[in-house]
Amino acid sequence: MSEMLYQRDVYGKTLVELGKANKDIAVFDADLSSSTRTGMFAKEFPERFFNFGVAEQNMMSSAAGFASCGKTVFVSTFAIFATGRAWDQVRNSVAYNNFNVKIVASHAGITVGPDGASHQALEDIALMRVIPNMNIIVPCDGPQTRDAIITAANTPGPFYVRLGRPKFPTIENKGEFKLGKAQVLTEGSDVAIIACGIMVNEALQAASGLLSKGVKARVINMHTIRPLDTGVILQAARETRGIVVCEEHSVIGGLASSVDEVIAENRPVKIIRMGVKCRFGQSGESDELLREYCLTSSDIEKAALELAQ
Repeated sequence: MSEMLYQRDVYGKTLVELGKANKDIAVFDADLSSSTRTGMFAKEFPERFFNFGVAEQNMMSSAAGFASCGKTVFVSTFAIFATGRAWDQVRNSVAYNNFNVKIVASHAGITVGPDGASHQALEDIALMRVIPNMNIIVPCDGPQTRDAIITAANTPGPFYVRLGRPKFPTIENKGEFKLGKAQVLTEGSDVAIIACGIMVNEALQAASGLLSKGVKARVINMHTIRPLDTGVILQAARETRGIVVCEEHSVIGGLASSVDEVIAENRPVKIIRMGVKCRFGQSGESDELLREYCLTSSDIEKAALELAQ
């Protein structure tokens, strides 16, 4: 069984690693440093850590101010607050100025679980994707979280990195991480499955089930939503019978919409969108919610079989 890791733990450890190498890195949090794991950085570098309390808008504006003075600022809170409550400040203070502010938000999607609808960000990718200059990464596991954070630190401009709450299984043999370059995890010409985040593991399980039925699925880890790897999408459209897009997010404005736009403008092909369809989240255990919102490997397998026929 693959190693199960909290993305948040990897994030905290990577921040400490970066902080030792670069004294111009500062970290901000909104009273959630225990949950987001920025507390690891706070313990190591208390003079470069700032807790803003429940004042996310002020935190984003202050991050822009620090960045204007040459600092690289990592800003963390829950995804629902980072993208929703502070959207105005992210747009006008951070992205408009193309500042080095790296928003690393945890507790995204329905797998937040018992916290319920008020804390389950299902619109965050859409909110960030509509803003110019914003890079967006949704890592699929712990090791890729480290890659994403290091890439964000070393790449100029604002970033949104989306992390989950539960432990994620480690995906083996992904290959090198490159911003804007998707990873093809399995080859297949019957159907393509494009996924991000925790849904990548579900997609791989679905591909295994499909193979036992004689259907070869190409699984693509679209870890970067912006810049988007349009080449791999169009290749899948040319070489398979259809595409299943899987995301732990609304089907409006996120990964599915990104793929839809590329396909519609270039090479129309049948697409099935596996995501949250015009619903709020609700309280429940992560596994229960994945079943309720039809985001399990068996749901993906069923959709892929429909396309492959």
